[in-house]
Amino acid sequence: MIVMLLRVALCLVLASGPICATAAEIAGAPGLESFIDEMQKRHGFERAQLEKWFGSVSVRRDVISAMDRPAEALPWHKYRTLFVNADSIARGVEYYHRHASVLSRAEAVYGVAPEFVVAIIGVESRYGRQDGSHPVLDTLTTLAFHYPRRATFFRRELEHFLLLAREEGFDPASVKGSYAGAMGKAQFIASSYRAYAVDFDGDRRRDLIGSTDDAIGSVANYLHRHGWRPGGPVASDVRLLNDANVALAGGGPMPDMTIAEFYGNGVQAVRSGLNAGESAALHRLDGARAPVYRLGFHNFYVITRYNRSINYAMAVYELGNAIRLRIDGGA
Repeated sequence: MIVMLLRVALCLVLASGPICATAAEIAGAPGLESFIDEMQKRHGFERAQLEKWFGSVSVRRDVISAMDRPAEALPWHKYRTLFVNADSIARGVEYYHRHASVLSRAEAVYGVAPEFVVAIIGVESRYGRQDGSHPVLDTLTTLAFHYPRRATFFRRELEHFLLLAREEGFDPASVKGSYAGAMGKAQFIASSYRAYAVDFDGDRRRDLIGSTDDAIGSVANYLHRHGWRPGGPVASDVRLLNDANVALAGGGPMPDMTIAEFYGNGVQAVRSGLNAGESAALHRLDGARAPVYRLGFHNFYVITRYNRSINYAMAVYELGNAIRLRIDGGA
């Protein structure tokens, strides 16, 4: 049985001192044995190979800790500085120029503004420089069997990951990624990798780890498949004329009112020229001194399909805009 083969390979140093996974902790993981049975029966994996992979898995306490304190939970004014700063903008402009032909081709194929493709890759992996340091097999196994709050989701991602490794021909034990199991320059989770990654460099592989072209094409394809509207607005600053209108910002990212309806409820756009019939959602952000209010349009909602955090989508919006301003200004 797999529980007899699993070994302990991890000893982390946390604030309270060294904490190692024990054999009992790993062996007692509920559902691992049935997961192996399912992968063998449903997908034709060899049991011996599965047991070999899982026999080398470590329970990652650092992953569990990181899941409980995501950066997206920071107040907006603190989160923003992580990604929208002079260095990130300058690197984004450099990245844009270096890969201009690929970005142009992606825009022609998928209709997505290249500055937002660049911004997503910038936020996700610092323009491909930080793909992640956590072994993905360890991460997904830990979250699937030792993180009950989201176990169902990560069990499904672990299944997708093993299928992806077989489809793309890589060793699942060799891949590193984020603390949530996202991979490569575009930081796709396994299910998104299988569904939306594209071979954009023509080598007959979808390689989000080694290929910048594939990463650019895949981000553009992801946004396109989720309904990106070429030339459409993303977000806009607004002012509230009445404190009672704060309640309008209590919903989710899905556009649910027209600009005309917001105007009628005391929400005043900072810039002119917005289409009164355009739908949007009102978002409240935690500014350093006072709340910041913005309308998020359909394309903003599409960005939240990549990451559901409003802070994340606003960082992509601001970084993309800053990159575009520098490009248009001749930087």
